[in-house]
Amino acid sequence: MAISSFLTWSQSLQKRQTKISLLLPCTQSGWSMLRQITLIFILAGTLGASLLAQDPVFTQFNATPLAINPAFAGTTLAPRFAASYRNEWPSHSDAGVTAYATYAASYDQFFTPFNSGFGLMVMTDDAGGGLLKTSMVNAAYAYQVSVSNDFGMKLGIQAGFRQLRLDWDRLIFLDQLDPLTGPLDPSGNPNPTNEIPPESLTKTHFDVGAGLLVYTPAFYGGIALHHLTTPSEGFIRSGTGLEEGLPLRLTLQAGAELTLLPGNNRIPSTFIAPAILFVKQGDQGQVNVGTHLSRGPLAVGGFYRHAFTNSDALIGTVSFQYEVFKIGYSYDFTVASGLEVPDSGGSHEISLLINLDNSETQRRKRYAERYNDCFKIFR
Repeated sequence: MAISSFLTWSQSLQKRQTKISLLLPCTQSGWSMLRQITLIFILAGTLGASLLAQDPVFTQFNATPLAINPAFAGTTLAPRFAASYRNEWPSHSDAGVTAYATYAASYDQFFTPFNSGFGLMVMTDDAGGGLLKTSMVNAAYAYQVSVSNDFGMKLGIQAGFRQLRLDWDRLIFLDQLDPLTGPLDPSGNPNPTNEIPPESLTKTHFDVGAGLLVYTPAFYGGIALHHLTTPSEGFIRSGTGLEEGLPLRLTLQAGAELTLLPGNNRIPSTFIAPAILFVKQGDQGQVNVGTHLSRGPLAVGGFYRHAFTNSDALIGTVSFQYEVFKIGYSYDFTVASGLEVPDSGGSHEISLLINLDNSETQRRKRYAERYNDCFKIFR
């Protein structure tokens, strides 16, 4: 297997799992995307660098509000259950192994006697079909403060655990690569390596975040800080004690709900919901800006995402609601310029929301106790 070309992957991975700028060898026909991802990880370890994970950000962030700000806990009076799945770079999947996949599930609810919202969220980010898997479990609490009839605040905190798992047996090291046969010998067996596995292939640590949300019947804005403990997540330590920890993630969000046609207790209103989401973690980040249009059970949206140094994606979303169920789909069309990366196939994302607040019983209750906020798009 002749090594015939080089791809620079540092830019294309800015919003994903690594902070590495390296040239990786590959062949035009032999090595899959999974092998290239493997090389990125192991080169980082060989050079003594930490794998500084970057948090995944869902395109349909209105379906996963706890992931962007714990102050969103409790936007409904009845239980709200949500699940999301994101498949990124599907064109680079190999033999059923997804290049990047993210799964999330959550529950949250507002409890009037405590004037508080509670929530729980689990998330798994899978790179290379289990090669590097990051799992998170967080509980969220948000206390609501009514400053006036038309202005409110929510103060949120979250706490939980974050775990990284590395599948060492699937890694390919530089000293295993033969110029003619690649990582295998002529008999098809893996070439030996002198690399020694880390003491532990699992990293677990406590994680804390906090957020603030202000809102009126028409507008909202919020700020959140995640990973306040900034723990070290490197599998291979430099021995200097100066390893850089997981960077803080700053999230800013703002949006509006502008009614076009008023509704009633039976028929939802027609409205547009422009929104902007700003995320920065370390020296990486993104800005999402766009709007949703909701009419009856159907909502459509269009967004643009910029990754600080380059354009990233044009996004289309659609969702349909039937009673307590709401299903959404979005597609990210990659428009990044100047990246030496083959067609990624964009990103597909599916969300499912079960909002018991939309049951017949809750609709009758809401006739007397209406929401005085602008969070319909999150429900």
